[in-house]
Parts: sequence; structure tokens; C-alpha cells
Amino acid sequence: MDKYIDQEKIITIVSTLKQLEYGCVTVTVHEGEITQIDITEKKRFALKKKVLSKSK
Repeated sequence: MDKYIDQEKIITIVSTLKQLEYGCVTVTVHEGEITQIDITEKKRFALKKKVLSKSK
């Protein structure tokens, strides 16, 4: 039997995925229904390379 998935929940999941650059989305299902959506977002910063100076 096919279960109906609430369109609002699908839109929320897709919208979250589109906005997320780094991280993960966890969808919790209870008794066949989506009950929770967790978002873990990571912010990444460019590393500054250290310049090594040679001593003479």
C-alpha cells in the first residue's frame, strides 16, 4: 500500500537541502509518518597557510 506523504513536509525537506551548503538533514519517521527533521549545518572557513621563513 502506498502511503501519502504530506506535500508540506516534502517542500520543507527539499527547501532545506537547497539552502544547505555543508551539513546533513535527518528525517525521522515514526509509524510510517515523518515526525521530525533535524538539520546539522557546518560552517567552513578557508585555512590560512603559514609562510615558513628560512633562517640564514
